[in-house]
Amino acid sequence: EVQLQASGGGLAHPGGSLRLSCAASGFTLNDYAIGWFRQAPGKEREGVSCISRRDGSTYYSNPVKGRFTISSDNAKNTVYLQMNGLKPEDTALYYCAAQDPQRWPLACLAGEYNYWGKGTQVTVSS
Repeated sequence: EVQLQASGGGLAHPGGSLRLSCAASGFTLNDYAIGWFRQAPGKEREGVSCISRRDGSTYYSNPVKGRFTISSDNAKNTVYLQMNGLKPEDTALYYCAAQDPQRWPLACLAGEYNYWGKGTQVTVSS
């Protein structure tokens, strides 16, 4: 059974940084994608960044390009989201999710991810 555990959320000031971690387990083959999604109150869940376990390809949404970096430590089965230059509009509940097996090409659409962990809150405020 695929399980995902997100951690690392918290409070940051504008311009600050946070690093989210997603510990993943239960995959049968190394042919899946892990993604970070977020949902702010009153808004739809949106894809932030996703990474392919097979070839390491990545996707970033336009609002976070150049500020967030997704990476994977395959030995630890953990995916990270380094968030720099945080803005108040980044405030949301962040989820990590898995698409197993991965669809090609890599996409970061919430409806196409079939395993979800519990969210971790990120709040950016002065």
